Amino acid sequence: MKKGTLWLVATPIGNMEDITARALRILGEADIVACEDTRRTMPLLARHGVRKRLVSYYGAREKGKARELIALLLEGKNVALVSDAGMPGISDPGALVVREAIGEGIDVIPVPGATAVAAALAASGLDTARFSFEGFLPKRAQERRERLVELSHDTRTLVFYESPRRVAETLRVMLHVMGDRRAVVARELTKIHEEFIRGTLSDVIDLVGGGEVRGEVVIVLAGAQEETDWTKVDLPAYVRHLEEKLGIDRKSALKLAARLSGVSKSGLYRQVSQRRM
Repeated sequence: MKKGTLWLVATPIGNMEDITARALRILGEADIVACEDTRRTMPLLARHGVRKRLVSYYGAREKGKARELIALLLEGKNVALVSDAGMPGISDPGALVVREAIGEGIDVIPVPGATAVAAALAASGLDTARFSFEGFLPKRAQERRERLVELSHDTRTLVFYESPRRVAETLRVMLHVMGDRRAVVARELTKIHEEFIRGTLSDVIDLVGGGEVRGEVVIVLAGAQEETDWTKVDLPAYVRHLEEKLGIDRKSALKLAARLSGVSKSGLYRQVSQRRM
């Protein structure tokens, strides 16, 4: 029996007109549309006159639904996979289905379209030649600070997704850890109230305010101005900075500094211990 095809179909990130003719054709031809949330996908399909069987695969249901979708694909059914917005699998459910489909020898074909990462980066005014998409930062405070410490040495432009509830807090942590570099908050991309807030991090924090912002948010940060020469860094002083200024515990600070500098953790521990004697 011929296997079906798994189509990864990008959907609009806000404006419903931002969908390609190819995407609409694939959605119309597919046997099943697998979506993150039927309440988000049904209005899109209705807007464009597409009537299809929908299967939801969101969150905790993704693992079980992935098996169900793979079974349908193995039966020869063609499945169009969509997320609530943008490309499925990019900071959204879908990656598990893709991996299992590839493992079964099923054709996986992307149908590109709107993506918040590219839209925010292109309109940010920051360097677009080299960038790193970081998705959502860790929710735990120390893990978030540790990740930002690592990224503070990256010379590429950095792109993040963030919850509207945490934007103000995340910006403050970024300023504290990474310094007052250029930043952009892109809000409600492609929608009526689309907004770009640009400036240094301190400027953007003042403009955003301390409360919850409305709508989906992308944060774009300028990268470090130059590569860090770790051979010239006073590593014991750097570990002390991580502990005292950024609130990272000793064990994690040593591990982080060792990883960044390429020095062994035991060797760095001896340096720090000797300095503090």
